[in-house]
Amino acid sequence: MCGIIGYAGHRPAVPVIIEGLRRLEYRGYDSAGVAFVQNKELNIVRAEGKLANLETKLESINVTMATSGIGHTRWATHGVPVERNAHPHCCQDGSLAIIHNGIIENYQQLKAELLEKGYEFRSETDTEVCANLIAECLRSTGSLDTAISMALQRAEGAYAIVVCDSRNPGTLYAARQSSPLVMGIGQGENFLASDIPAFLPYTRDVVFLEDGEMVRIDANSWSVMNVKDLSPVEKQVHHITWDVQAAQKGGYKHFMLKEIFEQPRVISDCLTGRMDWKQRTVTLPELEQAAIPSRLHIVACGTSFHAGLWGKQLLEQWAGVPVSVEIASEFRYRQPIMQQGEAVLVISQSGETADTLAGLRLAKEQGLPVIGLCNVVGSSIAREADTVVYTQAGPEISVASTKAMTSQMTALALLALYWGIRKGVLPDETRRAAVDGLEKLPGQLESELPRMREEAKRLAREYSSARSFFFLGRGLSYPLALEGALKLKEISYIHAEGYAAGEMKHGPIALIDPEFPTFAVAPADDLYPKVKSNLQEVQARSGRIIALVHPGADLAVDSPWVMAEAWGPLSSFLALPALQLFSYEAADYLGKDVDQPRNLAKSVTVE
Repeated sequence: MCGIIGYAGHRPAVPVIIEGLRRLEYRGYDSAGVAFVQNKELNIVRAEGKLANLETKLESINVTMATSGIGHTRWATHGVPVERNAHPHCCQDGSLAIIHNGIIENYQQLKAELLEKGYEFRSETDTEVCANLIAECLRSTGSLDTAISMALQRAEGAYAIVVCDSRNPGTLYAARQSSPLVMGIGQGENFLASDIPAFLPYTRDVVFLEDGEMVRIDANSWSVMNVKDLSPVEKQVHHITWDVQAAQKGGYKHFMLKEIFEQPRVISDCLTGRMDWKQRTVTLPELEQAAIPSRLHIVACGTSFHAGLWGKQLLEQWAGVPVSVEIASEFRYRQPIMQQGEAVLVISQSGETADTLAGLRLAKEQGLPVIGLCNVVGSSIAREADTVVYTQAGPEISVASTKAMTSQMTALALLALYWGIRKGVLPDETRRAAVDGLEKLPGQLESELPRMREEAKRLAREYSSARSFFFLGRGLSYPLALEGALKLKEISYIHAEGYAAGEMKHGPIALIDPEFPTFAVAPADDLYPKVKSNLQEVQARSGRIIALVHPGADLAVDSPWVMAEAWGPLSSFLALPALQLFSYEAADYLGKDVDQPRNLAKSVTVE
């Protein structure tokens, strides 16, 4: 996820673009850049790191004459976050500049074709490939809009792009496919951006672009066309009433809530380029050359540890790989027995978690291959691991992690399927059912989230006076219970403990009373009868119960919460947001600082 902005108008363009990038920096902050035409020359200024570094560079450059340009703040997906990979990228002859949000899945094939034609590349990005592909098409057509159309019909994947041309400096072209792009309509000026906050101080009149649409803007006009045949498309202008802060959060009250509702898209992004939908199978190019380990050690902290516990069951069941899951802060301070043929999988949203990074180094000292599962390209774990699988979740602003766990679970499910297929131990029936389930999952979750929130709001108010909570689950639901308890205590400050339901009568049940409620995750799986029995023991001690169940559950509890059912293990992806929303609504109702809870930091980079 990156932030993009284009401007064509009557103002000095670069200050407008920088101001817009500042409002989009939550979408990416590992590098930034601008492109503008001044004195008939295309100028590109880029900087590694946060936007302030780019602003420092621009201080020494006279940019006052440019009245159009493009800007980008990056969340790296192809190539490490250094200046050569920062956007904008230009074509080989320097006449075109492009910014891009998304992933071009077939960029390697396109790059090989362009290399054969003599093109050279200065970066590792798919975006530079797109710039040169448009330039190559322009050679044969002579028309930039036709060239963009031709190039994008060859590109596979997700994109929102904006292109500027040194030969026609006041005009910008843009297009989108499965990546956000909106247009702002002003007086004597027009805007393009990946999100409304970028231009909200200048106009509240917005055109929402759809997949397969291309737009041309200059200071005084705009037009939208079909990217395939350039036929005109009629669009409606909408007037936005949000303020800047609300718009940055997409209209949500908190970033945490926004990120919970982003989870359908996160699942889709994690699947992109890794599913062969026609063959109903999984491909992980990152791991094609890596041997399947005889045993896998998963090392992680916090929410990532819970994701690892969840993934362990699928890796053992589908791939037949024995798995141990360890808290990184414990793993690093003992002498783990690891043998040749085994591997270590380290999981971290930021890729900078100190204890997890130490576990990675310990494994490498013992000569084991390390797979990194993380969200940040170029992070320490990404650099030091032998192989990296990126979760593609985009920046997570709220301290309490939500969409990161969903992306990690998605990647772990893909890993289990991939190894099971490679080993030949995954039954075809399971493979097909899993792929079918994954294909439907983003749509299922998107349709269910609004209803989930309403139920979470109701239950959170009913139970907000509780001083303590138990969260119970078995099998795949046990890690979800741990995560539900973690979320509730970290943002609402209500004490909560997650337990395997079968452990209740080994001590914790002594705490049950009418003021100590239980939240049970009880899907209709093979362990449902066991969970039902455990909950009857809670009821016998007058404990109140919220139970997350599937339709038709014969569970008589105080507060049944019926959730939609996905295929098999994928029901976890519907249970997890319910737990997150319950914690969110409880914290919000109690007036807590949801996005920045006390005593916590987003990334634990020191011990």
